[in-house]
Amino acid sequence: MDIRIRLRRDLRQAVIERLQQAYQSGQVRLVRRIHALLFVIEGKAIDEVATMLNLGAQTVRDYVNAFLWRGVASLAYQKPAGRPPKLTKTQRKELAALIKAGPEAAGYTTACWSAVLIQDLVLRIFGVEYHPHYLCTLLDQMGFSFQKARFISDHLNAAAREVWEQQTWPGIVRLAQAKDAMILFGDEAGFAQWGSLSYTWAPKGEQPLVKTCGKRKAYKVMGLIDYRSGRFFWQGQTERFTSGTYADFLTKVLAQTQQHIILIQDGARYHTSRVMNEFFALHAQRLTKFQLPSYSPDFNPIEYLWKKVKKAATHLKYFASFDALTTAVDRTLCEFAELPDEILALMGHYCETMGAEA
Repeated sequence: MDIRIRLRRDLRQAVIERLQQAYQSGQVRLVRRIHALLFVIEGKAIDEVATMLNLGAQTVRDYVNAFLWRGVASLAYQKPAGRPPKLTKTQRKELAALIKAGPEAAGYTTACWSAVLIQDLVLRIFGVEYHPHYLCTLLDQMGFSFQKARFISDHLNAAAREVWEQQTWPGIVRLAQAKDAMILFGDEAGFAQWGSLSYTWAPKGEQPLVKTCGKRKAYKVMGLIDYRSGRFFWQGQTERFTSGTYADFLTKVLAQTQQHIILIQDGARYHTSRVMNEFFALHAQRLTKFQLPSYSPDFNPIEYLWKKVKKAATHLKYFASFDALTTAVDRTLCEFAELPDEILALMGHYCETMGAEA
């Protein structure tokens, strides 16, 4: 028979405060105990709570009975005497494999690890309790660091990416050598007048504030970078990107160069439209295009240039007028155009990962 509990508002608040204290002090066993109690209070069945928290059903009943008998005073654990047990080398290897597999593979609903979550994992799998602060030191010793995750599209085609790496890209390099051609990676970026945020040092507990005009207007830039020389071509505009503006940009680049151009672009609609197909057919003697695999921005080194430009031109900056924005972006673009070595440094994925050299 399942238990039904109703709490006064002040008693419920006391339980929540105890849970917060348990989180702050790294008492993972107590965190699970209080969560079990709260789930029962919400009306969940004992067996369901036990399954959710990987506990025995009788353990959950004991938690509830203790709370009914002693109230909030039951929500406490004495710190175990002596030095806490440590993970063995074998257990550390097993833990590393579990972390690499991700939280979802371990039965959690989130996709990102936190120290508290790994603390719970260690207790659940190995029966060893670490304080989160020490656990961070342990993870560092095991070769892990706390990093910002990045998105990867669920539309990503692994087979197409492998074909690009193993066949298409080496073929492009051979073609460029045969034609003495430029290999240009192309893409577009928008720079917002309301600026962009980044990390900065500030007093603890005081979030840094950056003034913004709040205007939803953006400066749009088309760019091409050369894999072999680091040369940078770009064009800024205020109107939206279209096949017409893209063709105009490529026409200007053709006029500024004499070599054959191998253009590597993504699948944006204005890159692959009927108008652009006609443009490429008309300039086939000077221009050869290749399409990157879908949803693979990491294969386009100019993406990293845009990040550098935004960091230098717009991060934590205030632009009272649109002209102030365009001036800052244009100045930064001109600076990078004079630094071909900076551009070439962005090609590391192709030089190192794929082993190709122009």
